[in-house]
Amino acid sequence: MILRLVLGALFAAMAAGQLASFGAMPDIISAYGLTSGSASTTLVILLIAAEAVVAAWFLARPRSRALAPVWIYTGVFLLWTLLTLQAFVRGLDLDNCGCFGNYLRQPLRWWVLIEDALLLLYAWLLLHGSTRGQATNARRARHTTHAATPHRRKDAP
Repeated sequence: MILRLVLGALFAAMAAGQLASFGAMPDIISAYGLTSGSASTTLVILLIAAEAVVAAWFLARPRSRALAPVWIYTGVFLLWTLLTLQAFVRGLDLDNCGCFGNYLRQPLRWWVLIEDALLLLYAWLLLHGSTRGQATNARRARHTTHAATPHRRKDAP
């Protein structure tokens, strides 16, 4: 629950910073060298929307075991990690990774990759916890249903 609250706050800050920097975000994303123009703008809109959905869900329902927000979280951070990793490998010099728009600017350095790896580890923990919780709930439901069903002897009429 605490992890979801912390990640919800992080995603809320990311979405807010990117939304407040919306005019600059397509250029920030284009600096990664994979998209430009309307494709970058579309990607920015999708990122901000996904981050806002995850933030709202994690903050409003931190005990939820729903997989949808966890998969969205995982997708967003896979995208950020892929953007960062390919830029780092290609030796691109980015003065702002863009995670918070023009706020909390951070140049692309090796530690950004460590941050992304940790956030992907958190995604795995969330996925593991959500699926384990759903399996436990399913077992409980089967046990409750089985216990509530009266047992009949085979030789009874």
